[in-house]
Amino acid sequence: MEKYNVRDIPRRRFLELSMKGGLLIAATPTLLSQLVSCKSGAKTAPEMDMDKETLARVIAKALEKGGNFADVYLENRISRQIVMEESKFKSGLYGISQGAGVRVISGNKTGYAYTDEITEEKLMQAAVIASYVAAGSNPVIPAAIAVASSPSFITVMQPLDQIADERRIEIMKRADQSERDYDQRIKMTMIDYSDEIRGRVIANSEGLYLKSELPLMFFIVQAMSDDGNARHMARERLSQHAGFEMFEKVTPETVARNAAREAIAMLAAEDAPAGIMDVVMQNGWGGVLVHEAVGHPLEADNIAKGIGIFTGKMGQKVAAECFTMVDDGTLPNFRGTINFDDEGTEARRNVLIEKGVLTGFMTDVLSARQLSMGRTGNGRRESFRYIPIPRMTNTFIDTGKDKPEDILSSTKKGIYVQSLSGGSVNPITGVFNFTCREAYLIENGKKTTPVRGATLIGSCRDVISNIDAVGNDLDFGPGICGKGQAAEVTAGMPTVRLRGINVGGSKA
Repeated sequence: MEKYNVRDIPRRRFLELSMKGGLLIAATPTLLSQLVSCKSGAKTAPEMDMDKETLARVIAKALEKGGNFADVYLENRISRQIVMEESKFKSGLYGISQGAGVRVISGNKTGYAYTDEITEEKLMQAAVIASYVAAGSNPVIPAAIAVASSPSFITVMQPLDQIADERRIEIMKRADQSERDYDQRIKMTMIDYSDEIRGRVIANSEGLYLKSELPLMFFIVQAMSDDGNARHMARERLSQHAGFEMFEKVTPETVARNAAREAIAMLAAEDAPAGIMDVVMQNGWGGVLVHEAVGHPLEADNIAKGIGIFTGKMGQKVAAECFTMVDDGTLPNFRGTINFDDEGTEARRNVLIEKGVLTGFMTDVLSARQLSMGRTGNGRRESFRYIPIPRMTNTFIDTGKDKPEDILSSTKKGIYVQSLSGGSVNPITGVFNFTCREAYLIENGKKTTPVRGATLIGSCRDVISNIDAVGNDLDFGPGICGKGQAAEVTAGMPTVRLRGINVGGSKA
């Protein structure tokens, strides 16, 4: 079984997510000057306004041979990327991707077909192909399609399609200069700006019709330090569903300085020790640990198959009493926020584990039917080329009562993890591993020497049972989650302490 994985946002990855089957235009450095007055024009394309009568006919065709449920998903993406390396602009990319998929659910079976052309003829062909999965079953009668409304958790003050690339380039120059001004040992800088606008139309046999646009911004700053004896590559990311006002809330200089700080701090790193030890994890992106180790096993497709460590545990104590875990797709403008999922279910706050007791799973339409549970708004897909499956949105350990400084001072010896690069988990066994990008020794309750080469290894149940302190300083970080498909997510946590975790080190 392929392991699930999560990581911070790598460079150029957004194009792989949005450009499969689409149109890509590349600008060489000599052509970048022509971009500065361009606007993206990223409005939902006219074909996305397919009338409800046509969609109703497609759904009826999909259920012609039988089935319990059918839906149509239309998608349009317009994306761009500008790359700056060593203070020079290297490339600009502009992408367009559009298509649609038709799905039929019959019992535990799913039929799906997609097309790159959004026309009635192509959608009808897709419906016929998807319908074969339901051959011989009793069909449901589709409800009349009616426009539905959904609350929006995403506000945009400066729409991306109204921003000239000159402003994007200015932001990148500011970040680059801030990195270089931080310390003369910063020897190389890389800035990656990208954004997209994703238009969606969803219609289904229950009569639902929803339409929306989601803007998404990525900003990645990397800094490599070199003092003649050691090197370190640091990375800082900023990503939101928002307009260009994102850079007024968090300036490019702030992102750049954070990357440069790590790059310089880790030049003094020594080899990490190995063994069973206490680990204090700083608030923010460290929440990726529970995203991987706990979140994936709580996605209901595995539970419906009867596999995974939380199968049959609903209502039981599975973690320490101080541990509460939440998945919330409604956090304003967060990277994992969705308004409604790719099946049309409204986003919501889902408490998965409350004070150590298992209280919920994350479902999509199919797994909710299989488990006789409600839909939680977690049916997500990478693009129109994929079926929706249960996926996390913004997943985090909820705020605790402890002061972060008290957690550290009461830890006599161990490892302080300030930043994780990412990790992976086996969803059946719950065994995980994570790479620490920035970590320090804890000696007599104080953070001391930086260490390199540390990894965290363990199992889900061990981790959530061994958490004995949870801070009151909840924070978040953006990432990309892989589960056969990629999804934008946010992971979060307060400062926490894990007692007796296996740390793999590089020290001989």
